[in-house]
Formats: sequence, structure tokens, C-alpha cells
Amino acid sequence: MAGKDTIVSGMAGRYASALFDLAQEAGQIDAVASDLKTVSALLDESEDLRRLVRSPVFSAEEQEKAIAAVLERAGVGGVVANFVRLVARNRRLFAIEAMIKGFHALAAAARGAVTAEVTVAEPLSDSRRASLSEALAAVTGKTVDFDVKVDPKILGGLIVRLGSRMVDASLKTKLNAIKLAMKEVG
Repeated sequence: MAGKDTIVSGMAGRYASALFDLAQEAGQIDAVASDLKTVSALLDESEDLRRLVRSPVFSAEEQEKAIAAVLERAGVGGVVANFVRLVARNRRLFAIEAMIKGFHALAAAARGAVTAEVTVAEPLSDSRRASLSEALAAVTGKTVDFDVKVDPKILGGLIVRLGSRMVDASLKTKLNAIKLAMKEVG
């Protein structure tokens, strides 16, 4: 069973576990993970697609047809296309991002790795990505995969979430702490 060592819970976790089991049986974990990254990128890039996925206004048929067309155009087929269409048919498309995260967590656990969420103010260079990977591996003792999100609002530094642990070394948080300290003094 997929979720023995990794906790994925709720409805999205059940879908992620089912997809992981299916990909594992077919020997396509890496291919499915790659296609799911494509789906995530499509969601990140298109406000219209996010609206389609999240809005209850669209019928299951409309969502399924639209998402099938988007996936076909993006070159996503096979297991992932069938999975996403099933999710749309079952009116669960609003949770697709959580399902994708759950699948990636299960795939990482199967490889003996852990997944960290890293938020930065600007895209990471290859050298910074490598040094961050080494630092996280030294802390965890495992290979660390990370999803990088760029959020200019943090101004600088980074925020790392690894399981239930979070380290917020963002400039925004440090400035807020200084602001609070100054209010207490004055």
C-alpha cells in the first residue's frame, strides 16, 4: 500500500494514493510525476484554468471537456490524462493541486526522499539550488526534493517547509520582527 510510511489524508490523499498505486503497478512513477508537474505548471500559469478547476459554476461535463482539451494540447496523456478526467467527472477537480502534492510526497517516499516546500523572492540559480539541496540533505539525512515557489512579497531570504517543520528566514518576517520590537520600545 502506498501510504504506509507517508501520510496523505483526506479525499485528496485517497486520490493521490490510488494514482500512485496505479503508476507503481504500471512501472510509470517517473512518467506520471513528470506529467503531473506539467499539469501543475499549467495551473500556475493560467488564471482561467485555475478558475475552471475551482469554480462550482461549471458542470462536470464542461470541466472534463475543457481539461481534456488543455491536457491534449500540452501533450499530457495516458494515466495522468485519464486520472484528471476522472477527477473532473467526479466533481473533485477543485482538489487537483492537493492530489498532485500527495502523489509527489508518495513518490519521494518510495525513493527514500522527502519533499520540502521552498518559497523565495526570486528564482534560484543552479548553484543556490545545489547548496540548498546539500544543506537540507545534511539536516534530514535523506535526499530532499523541493518545490520552489517564487513570491516577491517575502522581499528576500527564504521560507522552508519540511514536513511539520518550518524555517522562515524571509526578509519580510525579519522586518516585521524589528517593527514590533521598535513599537515595544517606543
